Amino acid sequence: MIYRDKVILMTRLAAFEQKNGKKFRKVNEYYRGDYIVIQLFKAVVSVTIAFAVVFGLYIFYDFENFMQDIYKMDLLSFAKNVLTYYAIALVAYLGFAYIYATVKYFHARKSLNRYYNNLKKLNAFYNWESKNKRV
Repeated sequence: MIYRDKVILMTRLAAFEQKNGKKFRKVNEYYRGDYIVIQLFKAVVSVTIAFAVVFGLYIFYDFENFMQDIYKMDLLSFAKNVLTYYAIALVAYLGFAYIYATVKYFHARKSLNRYYNNLKKLNAFYNWESKNKRV
């Protein structure tokens, strides 16, 4: 027999599986701290690559003047300034990445908890249905 509540529940479960099931299950494979550390490591790699590209573009933008001024400038001071900008960019992006990863982890856990609760309801429905089945 077809029950309306059962169909609604199965539709919700199928929609979750198609939309977010695989993505949220990958998040669920890790503890919170491990997931956040992995995301922060990805952020460090991304910021380093992006900073290197932007710094290279900055140097090549006015390369002729840079090459003329390289003998006049204090290279240690220049390196300190570059590393300071890198550190500022890294800290800012890591703060954003930490908040983003934490929110994403808790959102995935909350959605998966709802999904598992719906699976329990569906299982209880099947158990009830098998007990009340007329032969």
